[in-house]
Order: sequence, then structure tokens, then C-alpha cells
Amino acid sequence: MIGENLKLLRKRRKLSQEEIAIELGLTRSSYSGYENGVAEPNLSTLIKFSSFYNISLDKLIKRDLGKVSENEWDKIDKGIEADVEGKNLRVLAMTVDNDNNDNIELVPEKARAGYTSGFSDPDFISVLPTFQLPFLKKDRKYRTFPIKGDSMPPVSDGSFVVAEYVENWSNIKDGYPYIVVTLDDGIVFKNVYKRLSDSQSFQLCSTNPAYEPYEVHANEIVEIWKFVNYISSDLPTSEFKESELTKAILELQKDVKHLKNVYIPKKG
Repeated sequence: MIGENLKLLRKRRKLSQEEIAIELGLTRSSYSGYENGVAEPNLSTLIKFSSFYNISLDKLIKRDLGKVSENEWDKIDKGIEADVEGKNLRVLAMTVDNDNNDNIELVPEKARAGYTSGFSDPDFISVLPTFQLPFLKKDRKYRTFPIKGDSMPPVSDGSFVVAEYVENWSNIKDGYPYIVVTLDDGIVFKNVYKRLSDSQSFQLCSTNPAYEPYEVHANEIVEIWKFVNYISSDLPTSEFKESELTKAILELQKDVKHLKNVYIPKKG
């Protein structure tokens, strides 16, 4: 069924097998095998098809698209078919410790680039470093992600954000920071605003005003994680203006002089 669905979707776009293969970074022979039923696409490849055609994984895998009504096709073509509530297929690979407690997997910097394709692969997730934070809630799933750049102060470059997995994206709190994993940009850390009712997308904003906000369609997103805390080797510093520092020193000197006059007895 997947092969027939892929063929139908491609023909609706009036594209050749070679054009689709180039667009999605596949070989012509691999893609041809998917359409002809000779080979089965893996999950990461299915996600690419889902994003490219604006169609849910659930519908791509389980439905006979040859029987889809024109009204449904209209929604698919307009990109308003996004599964924001997690009702359809959304795979979360995870690991547990010896006591069957969920681990907190840490995505190191060297694994950052591979996370977009490996996030749903149990083999990829199983080799990530893990740890436990006893003060976190036991009934939630957490993961730790590396942060790059200066777009989200006070979280600095090289920090690690501990975040909670979000299954239902409609519960996202506007203006709150989230880790958003996209097919094109990988791991990004931004303040998120829902734009689901009008464009089926999310607006991603930085706390650094030098970076412009931008929108990402829900179908381009594979995971969203809610910020919980962060780990950094940088010690926050308090910055004083020179005039304020000078004033503080003068006040301190005045207080010291006053104490001496009051508490130190005069000789003679």
C-alpha cells in the first residue's frame, strides 16, 4: 500500500521518480524500489515523505490514498493536515535503567547532527549517555540537548537544556522556551508561539533581538520538548556601570568612616 500511495502522491505533484529522489536526498533506484514494493522505507525516510507531501504518517502508511475524497485532498494540498495532538503515529525511542526507570538521555555535540535522522531509532538512542535527576517528576519523559549560538540568553553557547517531551502540541504555552526538532534545521531552542488555527505552524522567536522570528509548519517538526532547566559551565556575572560602581564604593567608604567615628574610642 505504501508504494501505491507514494506513486499517487508523486503523480499528483507531476514529478518524476528522479526529481523526488533528488528532492529528498535518495537514490533513484532506492525510490523506485519503494514505489514498486521491492523495498520498505525506514521511519526516517517515511517522515521525509510525510513532510514533503504534507500528509500524516498514519494516513501515508495505513490509508489507501486512492480512496481519499477530493475534500481530504484539498486539506492535504493546503497543508492543513498536521497531527498536532499526537493522535497518529509518533514514535519516541527511549532507554531505561536497571530498575526500569526512564533515563535522561544526553545528546552530545558530536551526535547533534545525526539526531534528526536517528531520534526514532532505538539503536541511535541506546548509545547516548544517560543520567538521572531525582528531583524531576517520574511520570514525565526528559532528554538533554546541546545549545549552540547566542540567540537565547541567558542560556549560553555550549550549555545543555534539560527538557520534557511534549506529545500534544496544542498544549504548548505561547512565549515559553522549547526545544524544537525539525527536519531541515535539526535541534533549535526558541520561544514558541502557536499559529495553528490560521497556518498550521509555530512561530519561533529568540530572546536575542538580533535574531528575527520565523515560522515552521507543523509537518516539518518531528519532536517538541518543553524547557525544564539548563546546565552550563559559565558563571553568570553581574554587570555594573562605572558610575554605579563608583557610587557604591563612595557609599561604602562613608559607612566605614561613620563606624570608626562611632565605635572606635579616641585616644587621650
